[in-house]
Amino acid sequence: MSQYFHIHPENPQARLIRQAVEIIRQGGVIAYPTDSAYALGCHLGDKDALERIRRLRQLDDKHNFTLVCRDLSELGVYAKVDNPTFRLLKANTPGPYTFILHATGEVPRRLLHPKRRTIGIRIPQHQITLALLEALGEPLMSVTLMMPEDNLPLTDPEMIRDRIGKQLDLIIDGGACNVEPTTVVSLLEQQPEVQRVGLGDPAPFGGAPSAD
Repeated sequence: MSQYFHIHPENPQARLIRQAVEIIRQGGVIAYPTDSAYALGCHLGDKDALERIRRLRQLDDKHNFTLVCRDLSELGVYAKVDNPTFRLLKANTPGPYTFILHATGEVPRRLLHPKRRTIGIRIPQHQITLALLEALGEPLMSVTLMMPEDNLPLTDPEMIRDRIGKQLDLIIDGGACNVEPTTVVSLLEQQPEVQRVGLGDPAPFGGAPSAD
């Protein structure tokens, strides 16, 4: 059974954040809150933890994993970003978006799309997530916590514990999250392409504005 931490969503307890980071570094798979839905996360370089997430979510090798970064400078280590793309990202981060970008050589091959060296990159606006990333000192490998049989992500930490607690090492209870996943935007070409409309407003990237 996983550990279960109650962490304050606005003032995360440093002691619990340090313990959570130690679990990640030791190969743990965690469920944690973001500014969209809850997510599954693990250490960037941990192959076994990544495979556990694949099995849990029943993902094939074509699924684009996401690197959750704390800021644009960290993003630039793992993704190729030209000046126009940087300005676009700066104007729309942090927030509930996942951006598909060309990966640099710093990204492990197993995280990439098998036919294209692309990676999902995310800079969230959530104090628990940012505290984890600050203490970890590197991005978190992540996917939305949406089970294969569900149409929506899991948003209640106690339900997460009841359904999949035995398959996780840690659940961070930061309160209920939004039910919508992120808006996904491809920045692989000159013009942005909105691939999925979620919580983030797609209008800045040429998509239809999200309804209030």
